[in-house]
Amino acid sequence: MNIAITGVSGNMGSYFLWNLNFCPSVADKIKILCRSKKKAKKILRANKAIAAKTEVIYGSLADEKACRKLIDGCDLVFNICGVIPPKSDADPKSAIECNVDGVKTLIAAIESIEENQPVLVHISSVAVYGNRAGAHKYGRVGEPLVSGPFELYSATKILGEYAVLQSNVKKWAVLRQTAMLHYNIFKDNVRDGLMFHTCFDAPLEWASVRDSGTLLTNILKQFKSGNIPHTFWKRVYNIGGGANCRSYGYGTYDEGFKIIGGSFKSFFKPWYNATRNFHGMWYTDSDVLDNLFHFRGQSCSDFWQEMKLRNRIYTMGKFVPRPVISALLFKRLLRDKNSPSQWVKEGDEAKALAYFGGTDVFYKRKKLTWNDVELPTEIPEPPHMTSEENIEAYGYDIDKPDEQITTDDLIAVAAAHGGKCLTPEKFNGDMYAKIDWQTVDGEKFTADTYTVLRAGHWENPLYKGWKWDFDRLSKTDRIFARIWYDSHGKDEDVVYYFDKDFKAHADKLD
Repeated sequence: MNIAITGVSGNMGSYFLWNLNFCPSVADKIKILCRSKKKAKKILRANKAIAAKTEVIYGSLADEKACRKLIDGCDLVFNICGVIPPKSDADPKSAIECNVDGVKTLIAAIESIEENQPVLVHISSVAVYGNRAGAHKYGRVGEPLVSGPFELYSATKILGEYAVLQSNVKKWAVLRQTAMLHYNIFKDNVRDGLMFHTCFDAPLEWASVRDSGTLLTNILKQFKSGNIPHTFWKRVYNIGGGANCRSYGYGTYDEGFKIIGGSFKSFFKPWYNATRNFHGMWYTDSDVLDNLFHFRGQSCSDFWQEMKLRNRIYTMGKFVPRPVISALLFKRLLRDKNSPSQWVKEGDEAKALAYFGGTDVFYKRKKLTWNDVELPTEIPEPPHMTSEENIEAYGYDIDKPDEQITTDDLIAVAAAHGGKCLTPEKFNGDMYAKIDWQTVDGEKFTADTYTVLRAGHWENPLYKGWKWDFDRLSKTDRIFARIWYDSHGKDEDVVYYFDKDFKAHADKLD
């Protein structure tokens, strides 16, 4: 069996590839996509046991010839490649090229193969769900995809997976990866102001890089042995660590900072971090994947203990005065161009509004001490919603089995979005039959029932350009409103968008 892997230089991809050294018989040939010969040599040196049967294809995911060469003769394709923050913030064009255009190019290459078409496993992200720090911290596949303003990474991942769902690839699975605990987490988070994007009350369900790599390894093993049920394919899943890996944004900092002898309060002040607009969610359905592939092995505590053992040098921080550590590692990053407080300082009103609710809100917060701030401590149990609550939240009872979905459900979901189902008479119980829909703006689009009802997609201006128009849409779309109004006021009337140069704008609606 031959496999193709993209994103092997990233955290998840590199651990997956490394795992294959210990089960060399699981694949006859491994084809990897890489842009740099220097990186490729490093990758092959790190994976000596499988180097002989590893073929490097040079090029980007958006390179049609490279994609065709990559998947040629392969049975299974793992698309792990992605441009993530902070690079997606600094270089939005590269994020679009990889996360959207690259996915479409890969899809086209797979679609061009009629016989023995490769199976696609596509890695998406928890970022598609947007900010869930309000009342609805828990969620599942099927939640509305309400991307946060200027969260370009979130938007590109939405469009990338939408392309997969609407493709003619015969077998696919989309896996929405949660926040990942990886071995470069300290190093990566002291490079720019990204760490200040995380809201202190953000619900984060982590998965370690070890567990994430193990998941892909187990998918590969079970695919080869023919033990993956056919019902697994053509569906979306959440990758999460479960109850032992849930925390709040500040709790994650706290665990990491303990290694260097402090707490997050000893290094951060209340005004350092954004108060809204960061993606994160606790999954109610992350057990689904674990029940299928049994990949979980590390809790958050386990991971941090491993980090401590791997990096004894960090424990030396206990002997360094905390103000010194704070100045060297954190305060300097407040001046970084990707720091929310720096946006306020530079007069970026659009981002100040998106991430704080306005400059006035930021400056009020800057006067606070930790004695003035109440942080959540308890992680509540996942909610159990009734059929009536499901209908109010999603437009239909999301717990219905596929075979019980009716034309009335399609009509009801479209109406809850403020739109219409234009071809309900075509629905015959086939969740993947193409249906015509119409948005509240009169825009018509075609998508299958699974994509809209089960995967949470509903076209809006973000699907056609970098425009976050949820203030307006939420006035007539109760599915969007349920999530959006957790962190935005009903009196807010702003449309957020990037111009052609990716400058942020926030204009008052007429």
